[in-house]
Amino acid sequence: MLRSIWIAIAFALTAMSTAQAAGYPERPVRVIVGYAAGSGPDIQARTLSAQLSTSLGQRFFVENQLGANGTIAARSVAQAKPDGYTLLFSSSSITPTPYIYKNLGYNPKTDLEPIATVGQLDGMLMLVDAKSPIKSVKEFIDYAKKNRVLYGSPGVGNILHLATEMFDKAAGITMQHVPYKGASEVMTALLGGSIQVMFVTPPSVMGLVKDGRVRALAFTGTKPFPPFPDVPLMKDVLPGSEPMGSWGMFFAPGKTPKAIVDTLNGAIQKALLVPAVAQVMQRDGYYPDNRNAAETKAFFDKEIDRMKGAVKAAGIKPN
Repeated sequence: MLRSIWIAIAFALTAMSTAQAAGYPERPVRVIVGYAAGSGPDIQARTLSAQLSTSLGQRFFVENQLGANGTIAARSVAQAKPDGYTLLFSSSSITPTPYIYKNLGYNPKTDLEPIATVGQLDGMLMLVDAKSPIKSVKEFIDYAKKNRVLYGSPGVGNILHLATEMFDKAAGITMQHVPYKGASEVMTALLGGSIQVMFVTPPSVMGLVKDGRVRALAFTGTKPFPPFPDVPLMKDVLPGSEPMGSWGMFFAPGKTPKAIVDTLNGAIQKALLVPAVAQVMQRDGYYPDNRNAAETKAFFDKEIDRMKGAVKAAGIKPN
């Protein structure tokens, strides 16, 4: 009898979840982004949200909530009602946060439900000001061994900070970190001479590299970056360096009905095939991803586990 009751409850919950998804979405959907307007993640979120608005018949609108490497935005979504009407769009900078903050306020693995990866970026660019006399990674390392070098990143513990610290260790040098509120401020500091180097995901700096305002010394991916095939691979010029890339991903609050998550995953996969969307994503070096929701969650959990070692290697203490 008890077993029959539990089966009946499970069936009812499944039916309820399916019914919820059948009419979803019935009102506008809020997409929260933890990065500044005009940043790479913001551009991706707005591009996909516009297409989802068209394909699903309800407005998907982006709201920027800045602070603490995107954790304020992530916490807001983690605490939202799990009904599919509040979503998060984040970059891979969300993955080290459990090891950076003692009081994160949510558990990324249980309080957020990964929906879909909208694209992956194989690596990051190591940039110096175009006015710098340094033309190669070797020259940079030689300079850093003899001089005080400052580098910037948008905060402590983000993926760009970790990438730079890992370069530091592989190169056998010690640079001084200067945290800023956002990537645009880091770039301003680089162009103004306040810092000497930065690691950055390509989307937000493509124009500056093409215009010759900054110089790319290396790309941290496993293969050449298509828009800049002549930029050396870090793994080739610095043996022992670990490839470090990035991605963009949609999340829902934990316990969002599976049927809604699957509906969104399917809609996002279709949106990525729309030429105008694909053009925006792929021109910045991101390559498409076709993981379903379950595969996306497995990938996300693995990425979080991987970042534990990166944070430890960078010597960052939880605060």
